[in-house]
Amino acid sequence: MQVFRRILGAAFAVTLTATAAFAQQTHVINQSALDQAVQQRVSQDQADREALRTFLQNPTVRGVADKAGLSVDKAEAAVSTLQGDELRQAAGQARMINSQLAGGDTIVITTTTIIIILLIVILIAVLA
Repeated sequence: MQVFRRILGAAFAVTLTATAAFAQQTHVINQSALDQAVQQRVSQDQADREALRTFLQNPTVRGVADKAGLSVDKAEAAVSTLQGDELRQAAGQARMINSQLAGGDTIVITTTTIIIILLIVILIAVLA
């Protein structure tokens, strides 16, 4: 019986010290890598917002918005509230249209496409 108690006591002591040793392990990612990832995300979000602002400042887009009765100023104010997937999707569409408008492509951008993008930005701002 004493042998069993000694073995049980030793196992208990090992368990307590092992728990403390495992708790002191290093993290999977260091602080500088975490800081770099956060900075990269912030930079990407800023670039996405700038693409949307460039889209909204285009005279063609402003003309279509005026004809449709949409406020470009409201949409510009809403750009800063977009986040995550909504921001990336809207920026992707804006970049595509910006390149088509600026590149002199023969692709015709429909009024409907511009109105849809403006409505998405405004609706997201209103719901947020």
